[in-house]
Amino acid sequence: MKKLIPALMVALLSASAFSVSATNNRVIIEDGSSAASNEAARQSKEQWNDTRMLRNKVNSRVEKEFDKTDTAFDTRDKCEQSLNLNAYWEPNTLRCLDRRSGRPIAP
Repeated sequence: MKKLIPALMVALLSASAFSVSATNNRVIIEDGSSAASNEAARQSKEQWNDTRMLRNKVNSRVEKEFDKTDTAFDTRDKCEQSLNLNAYWEPNTLRCLDRRSGRPIAP
C-alpha cells in the first residue's frame, strides 16, 4: 500500500502536466495601443472629469444645506433659552421672532 501511493501520485502529476502542456500552445502578445483603445480611454477620462465636477457640486450643495440646518438648530436653542419672553421660534422660516411684532429678533 505504501508503494502504491507514491506511484499513483507520480502518475497523476505526469498526466496533469501532459494535459496542461497540450492545451497551452499559443501565446498572443499585444501592446494594447490602438486608435480604438486610445479613443475609449479619452472618452472614459472625459466622462470621469464631468462626473467629478458634478459630484463636487452636489457635495458643495449638501454641505451648504447641512451648515444651514446646523445654524438653524443653534439659533433655535438660543431662541428657546432666551430671557426675552416675547421670543419664539418659527419653524417654517427658521427664525426667532417677536410675538408682538412678528419681526426677527436676535436671541
